Amino acid sequence: MVRGCPRTPPPSALTDRERAAVLALLASRRYADLAIPQVWARELDEGRYHCSISTMYRIARAAGQVSERRHHATHPPRVRPELVARGPSEVWSWDITALKGPAKGIWYKCYVVPDIFSRYVTGWLVAAAEDAILAKDFLTDAVVRNGCEPHTIHADRGGAMVSKPVSELLTDLGVLWSHSRPRTSNDNPYSEAQFKTMKYMPDFPDRFGSLADARAFCESFFLAYNHEHRHSGIGMHTPASVHFGTAEQIHTQRQVTSTGPTPRTQNASPAGPGHPHCPRWPGSTSPSNSHNQPHRQTVSIGLDNYRSADTNDTIGHHERCTPSDE
Repeated sequence: MVRGCPRTPPPSALTDRERAAVLALLASRRYADLAIPQVWARELDEGRYHCSISTMYRIARAAGQVSERRHHATHPPRVRPELVARGPSEVWSWDITALKGPAKGIWYKCYVVPDIFSRYVTGWLVAAAEDAILAKDFLTDAVVRNGCEPHTIHADRGGAMVSKPVSELLTDLGVLWSHSRPRTSNDNPYSEAQFKTMKYMPDFPDRFGSLADARAFCESFFLAYNHEHRHSGIGMHTPASVHFGTAEQIHTQRQVTSTGPTPRTQNASPAGPGHPHCPRWPGSTSPSNSHNQPHRQTVSIGLDNYRSADTNDTIGHHERCTPSDE
């Protein structure tokens, strides 16, 4: 075979007229709504063989007719609802995780409520069981310690989260509440990520010897998490720094330190290296250079229903839920 010459069709190949007849058959009123294998089988049962099923597909593909032949209803894509926090104490997320006790079948329950803007853990509790009244007291204590109630609290659909005592507490406080969508495992990502950080610590034990041991570990962990852990989601600042408003000052000091007269930076660019920035509060001045833009301007979290504590109105799945700037 000489390279570049057109390939000689095999003797069994269909002629152009036969290919046109097959295409006309597929587009006929009788077969227009049927799949190609259905057409091939029915023609064969009636004593007519035109070509193989694969050849019919090749002919239809060349004519651009291998897409869905039937009429289907089209549905617009659904927008995932979300909560957006533009500052501390706007949106909290809380959850309960299990900690292994000293023996099989013994579990302790760790209640944690972080602020999704600053990642600051505003409250935590280790108890022997999950209880609605205990959850209510836990959230009340977190609000008192924080000094003000959040705009919205999000949780999954656990028993304590949807309990009447917790709902009544949030209604009395005037706090909006939301829950994860049914059968959706990733609608509470900030709490789940915080649990993973805790359980992947090198000194996290396989089992806790007692309830006191679990509380002692959590006390040291959450103290270090809030005030020492540099979080990648908030520009490598500590959650406490972002929550209490010192992150901007620390960021400025980092920039001064990185551009100071040291042997490593004598030949560096006058602008200095860019650093990941902490989230900004509404009204803060944004720098002109793009690499100093906020590392995380807003954070969002999926939810199913966004309910008003005053009216119990519900916004459906297709709505975008954004807390107001209070």
